[in-house]
Amino acid sequence: MDALTFLRQDHKSVLGMLEVLDGAPSKKGSQVSGLETMVTNLVIAESQHEAIEEQFFWPAVRRALEDGDALADTAIAQEQEGKRLLQQLEDTRPGQPEYQRALQAFVAAAREHIAFEQETVWPKFQAAVGSEELETIGRRLETAKKVAPTRPHPNTPPSAMLLKTLGMVTAVVDHLRDALSGRAAKNPPDPQIH
Repeated sequence: MDALTFLRQDHKSVLGMLEVLDGAPSKKGSQVSGLETMVTNLVIAESQHEAIEEQFFWPAVRRALEDGDALADTAIAQEQEGKRLLQQLEDTRPGQPEYQRALQAFVAAAREHIAFEQETVWPKFQAAVGSEELETIGRRLETAKKVAPTRPHPNTPPSAMLLKTLGMVTAVVDHLRDALSGRAAKNPPDPQIH
């Protein structure tokens, strides 16, 4: 599957979660609504998505486009802010004011980030690279997502090389923590593309 199809499917899944979370209950209602499970699923999905983009997609954008560095820098800055908000969600609980503020800020920021990628970056990237390269990057993204970190790690520098080395260790620790805590069992599988 080509890179943009793969990323579009991830975006579609995240946008569906954002739609549900946009009107999420607050205060006591949020503690019994299943909000925490949905947010955990969002944290896992977004953590994996951003990690693999930073490993494979943004380096390819930098190489392929004249303004690739500027586009990648903008996107990665947005992703870093998103990771910071996701970490706030991990560190707080439904019903707390900080949780609700971080959730609403993340919903808005994620929509803005997805729009930037799909409307600004992707058309330029697709015009600049061939279908063979899109397929190669897509395979790398698919493979990497299976072992990507499941937590945001906002203090880890968004370096492709760092993520391909230290990120693998971090991902193993994340997956072990998820298994031991039962967090992994609550995460639904990725949607299948037909």
